[in-house]
Amino acid sequence: MRAKEQALNIHEVARRARVSTATVSRAINRVPTVNPKLSQRVWKVIKELGYYPNTQARALVSGRSRIFGLIVSELTNPFFPEIVQVFETIAVRHHYEILLTSTMNDPEQMESSVRRMIERQVEGVAVMTFGMEEALLEDLKLRQVPLVFVDVGPRRPRVSNLRIDYLAGIRQAVQHVAALRHEKIAFITGPHTLKSAMARKQAFLKAMHEIGREPDMNLIVEGNHTMEGGQIACGHLLALTKKPTAILCSNDMTAIGVMRKCYEDGISIPRDLSVVGFDDIRLAQFMLPPLTTVQMSQAELARLAFDALLAEVEREEPLPEGSEYVLKTALIERESTAICREGAVLKTNHPAPIRTVG
Repeated sequence: MRAKEQALNIHEVARRARVSTATVSRAINRVPTVNPKLSQRVWKVIKELGYYPNTQARALVSGRSRIFGLIVSELTNPFFPEIVQVFETIAVRHHYEILLTSTMNDPEQMESSVRRMIERQVEGVAVMTFGMEEALLEDLKLRQVPLVFVDVGPRRPRVSNLRIDYLAGIRQAVQHVAALRHEKIAFITGPHTLKSAMARKQAFLKAMHEIGREPDMNLIVEGNHTMEGGQIACGHLLALTKKPTAILCSNDMTAIGVMRKCYEDGISIPRDLSVVGFDDIRLAQFMLPPLTTVQMSQAELARLAFDALLAEVEREEPLPEGSEYVLKTALIERESTAICREGAVLKTNHPAPIRTVG
């Protein structure tokens, strides 16, 4: 009988590899004490047979699920797919699976996600939501499951924080538009309920003070990190008597909404208005004109999150105040920003070319 017609199980693998089922089990669970030659033989047979080990059985034998949870806000936001893809790629390389869930910013959805992860006995959870109530994760903390947060995690054992250096990139953005002779600089924030959004707003205010400018609070409006929110916020700014000549946005989705509103109103970017985003999602470089933005590498964020979880799982004794990792940001200059025409003495009607990166 051909191999594919036989029952594919651990006993058949053991028979063909000429080892015991215990050796097969240890090889599958990558127990370091197993003989490397035997392990290689076992995996060769596994590939030949197309055998897929029972992950639940493996968990029972090893006491480990080899599953990491990954929680994101919403998969429809272009910021998150690259995080998911990179996180999963690294996980597979380290023989981990991921349990992915999106909260849609709904507390009940978050509680359901946490419950599923407890049931699956995840070894760690990366909470990539840029703002989450600590009480919702109490069950995971009580079970001493390693956690990774972006910006908002408490300093406690088995908790890792990925700190985003918002100021560095936003400072570059403010200095960039100021160097282009813009004085009426607006900022569209994210939701004030998100700590990350407030951190970006504070970074903007500090950067303005650093260049000796007093921020005009009428030019700071709240958005919601969506394209629709960007359109609405831009409408408020354009309705002002003293309209801005440059708008900085808390994320790229907001900036894309601003660009859409300007298109609808016949406002030329960057001739009439300069626009800067934040995140550098892949779509940013394909906008017309390509969007100048502050880059926060999604790939690097995913790598840091996985490395933090893996380090915590492999750590024998947890650090008393957890771990902290820093993600740098930097301005990527494209074509949505140009010299301010308002009050400027120019020899030509065309703005000076701006260096494009990326």
